[in-house]
Amino acid sequence: MQSAQQTSAAVEQNTTKRRGVGLRAFNPELASPGFTLFAPLIWGDGRVYLIDLHGNVVHTWNMPYPPGLSGYLTERGTLFYNGRTSEDSFLSRFPFKGGVVLEADWNGKVLWEVHHPDHHHHGILLRNGNVLLNCMGRVPDDIARRVKGGVEEDAFPSGQYAPRSKAEAGKMYSDYLAELTPAGQTVWEWRTWEHLDPVADGITEVQAPRTLWAQGNSVLELPDGDILASYRPTSTVLRISRKTGEILWKLGSPTVAGQHAPILLGNGNILIFDNGVHRLDDSMPFSRVIEVSPATNEIVWKYQDRPAWNFFSPRMGNAQRLPNGNTLVCESSFGRFFEVTQDGEIVWEYVNPFFGKPFFAGAPSTEGNLVFRALRYSAEEIARAKATART
Repeated sequence: MQSAQQTSAAVEQNTTKRRGVGLRAFNPELASPGFTLFAPLIWGDGRVYLIDLHGNVVHTWNMPYPPGLSGYLTERGTLFYNGRTSEDSFLSRFPFKGGVVLEADWNGKVLWEVHHPDHHHHGILLRNGNVLLNCMGRVPDDIARRVKGGVEEDAFPSGQYAPRSKAEAGKMYSDYLAELTPAGQTVWEWRTWEHLDPVADGITEVQAPRTLWAQGNSVLELPDGDILASYRPTSTVLRISRKTGEILWKLGSPTVAGQHAPILLGNGNILIFDNGVHRLDDSMPFSRVIEVSPATNEIVWKYQDRPAWNFFSPRMGNAQRLPNGNTLVCESSFGRFFEVTQDGEIVWEYVNPFFGKPFFAGAPSTEGNLVFRALRYSAEEIARAKATART
């Protein structure tokens, strides 16, 4: 007679895999039709996937760089991709390093690419054909000393926030926006440290390092040319005048806490993935998706799980309002994408089944399935993307 140890199957030790991956739920009557695009954050892997509502992979782009951190389809159907380069810089210790943006056709042929050593997180293709990038620069010491909040870097003896050298020690970095032509020429910059108040716009995360002040994670070009930008450590969403550089609108804590990916809706409201790290008005960390009226800064719609802590991504994440009024959500930390109705009913759920070693150097050797963003596209948009194929 065999022992229990001999007959029992090995238990999967990766919790996300053990809970199940791939298509987890689908209500075809209520889900919004289309295809979902995502790029797993796996080191050395530049694949971008397109799946249908049944969870089948219908197309794959093979990019020459691992994601830094995601891609999306442009209005003309091409893939605009943020990649992570191998060039060494102060950003190399961080998981959000970028370094290159490119445009590719349906077959993955790179049409052009632009490199920038300070690029990280996110970049977009502007309507004028230029690119707008999240970049990070050194904050002048006299301003850095006045920034409120955060923890001194000696509290982080190891890991991504520990300085790699004496030359890096004691420095503070913050974001600037850079507009570049496809040839790589910088034509416009906007620096956070020249517009934010070191005290009023201080670091809101209790345990965040002072190494990073207003670290950006998203940029969006609005119809009138203004810029919508998100800054995580300060829990700030800004509307910035492209013409004057003036801050036209601001949303901050406690409405949001470490948020990502604000987008403008057709009704004029702003949809935001509110991560919920170190909330100032709640001791329990949880994520939610909120729709905010910029006229009042009031939340007019939200989705959060029941109980609230069942949905939580401490880093990354995005939400997209779909044509039928539903909302697609990416819970990045667990590679989980789900679609909810206006009433909060989940009608589609998928967990990224592509696992690999973390996408940044120096991370523990464990497998993950993180995804920065997931986006849904209609059949018409995919047909337009296919038409970009070049021989």
